[in-house]
Amino acid sequence: MQEVEKFRFSRTEAAFSLGLSIRSIDYLVSTRRLDSRQDGGRILIPRESLRRYALAHHTEPIRPRKET
Repeated sequence: MQEVEKFRFSRTEAAFSLGLSIRSIDYLVSTRRLDSRQDGGRILIPRESLRRYALAHHTEPIRPRKET
C-alpha cells in the first residue's frame, strides 16, 4: 500500500517536525509567522508554511524576552 503525503499538520506534528514546543508553534501561528487553517476545532499548518519557516534564516528569538 502506498503512503499518502500529508499536506497539513497538527500543532503537535508541526512542533515535532521543526524541533519546537507546541507553545512556540502557537506563538508563531498567533503572530502569523506560520500560516494556519482551522478545520473544526483543530488548527492545521500547511506543509509549505513549515518548509518556508524551516528554510528561513532566523536571527531573532521566537518570543521576545520580557523586560524587567
